[in-house]
Amino acid sequence: MVKDTKPLAYAANNGYQKEAFDPSAPPPFKIAEIRVAIPKHCWVKNPWRSLSYVLRDVLVIAALMAAASHFNNWLLWLIYWPIQGTMFWALFVLGHDCGHGSFSDSPFLNSLVGHILHSSILVPYHGWRISHRTHHQNHGHIEKDESWVPLTEKIYKNLDNMTRLVRFTVPFPLFVYPIYLFSRSPGKEGSHFNPYSNLFPPSERKGIAISTLCWVTMFSMLIYLSFITSPVLLLKLYGIPYWIFVMWLDFVTYLHHHGHHQKLPWYRGKVTKINRK
Repeated sequence: MVKDTKPLAYAANNGYQKEAFDPSAPPPFKIAEIRVAIPKHCWVKNPWRSLSYVLRDVLVIAALMAAASHFNNWLLWLIYWPIQGTMFWALFVLGHDCGHGSFSDSPFLNSLVGHILHSSILVPYHGWRISHRTHHQNHGHIEKDESWVPLTEKIYKNLDNMTRLVRFTVPFPLFVYPIYLFSRSPGKEGSHFNPYSNLFPPSERKGIAISTLCWVTMFSMLIYLSFITSPVLLLKLYGIPYWIFVMWLDFVTYLHHHGHHQKLPWYRGKVTKINRK
């Protein structure tokens, strides 16, 4: 049992504010305290409920594609693209939960569903899963973080002009996710597709190879479909929604990692009561 939940209560209370922020200071509570404070039913994983979400999203995506193909007019396309791009994002979120193991208690089911969902939107499941795990384990670390690495001044000054343009000039950062999958962040080496990348331990190489094969299979299917149907139709049905999904992903990632110096993460620094006199 938690003996002292006072720091948790302070952090959740709007009557308190943070002062004298020390980024090197540990949080005012332990992970175990957070776990104990979460109701037990929140830890229960229901695979049937999880699969129902997958079925729901897949049916919505299929219905949208069928409607857009049938009516095929520009007004509907303009409505279809942002909605379908958001649904692709929904598939990514479900695959994300598979990667975290929160989809079910079965590693096999998590891996199977994760591969199907992420491969369908051109994300290498195991490659992303492992790098995302590294990100959570080293969030904000100047050297060890992954996917959103704080750049040192030295690395930034050594970037070529094209990399600076793509990485830091709006709107290009909204489309950078596929580049990250192939070449990681500035100052990092390796690829999410290469089993021998320094991103992954040797024990994960087989899984990376499987995920890369699934990605290549999906990409090949898209190329094949563009020949048997129409490249323009495939662009409208899949290509533009895919890029809207990428924009969603990069935009949400940006919002998650940026803030104001007076709007620090709630778990950082000290908390003191506001003087209301």
